[in-house]
Amino acid sequence: MLSTDQIIGVMSNRGLRITDQRKSLARLFAEQDGYLTPKDVYEYMGKQYSGLSFDTVYRNLRVMEELGVLEQVMFEDGLKFRASCNEGDHHHHMICLQCEKTYPIHFCPMPLTDAPDQFQVVKHKFEVFGYCKLCRPEAQEGTHSESHQDGNS
Repeated sequence: MLSTDQIIGVMSNRGLRITDQRKSLARLFAEQDGYLTPKDVYEYMGKQYSGLSFDTVYRNLRVMEELGVLEQVMFEDGLKFRASCNEGDHHHHMICLQCEKTYPIHFCPMPLTDAPDQFQVVKHKFEVFGYCKLCRPEAQEGTHSESHQDGNS
């Protein structure tokens, strides 16, 4: 995961003004291991910055995603964001639907070599959703809750 300084560095290098609010956003995502909804971010930021609008928070999330410092994933229950992986290479993810633990896929299963000439591909996303070893239905019987709480809370 990208650190606070790496997130701020990318934003600064791309010409984005680094405000206290953007520093707080960078710190939030660098220190958060999982995914956050725009509402989660808005509620967190609202505690520090009174009068901050949801639109401002959402706009900043979109800008940070476009800069590549945040990853955006559409879950069944809505859109969520997290800090980008520290890996500079193109890759995709497998994501647990219960605990949201993320596993990188170190190759691209969609080479897009046969895109039509009249279409220029600029980016693509590919996520695989399922259940990690601790969250699989059969693992929920027995000691699942004890081992899951110790390992992935």
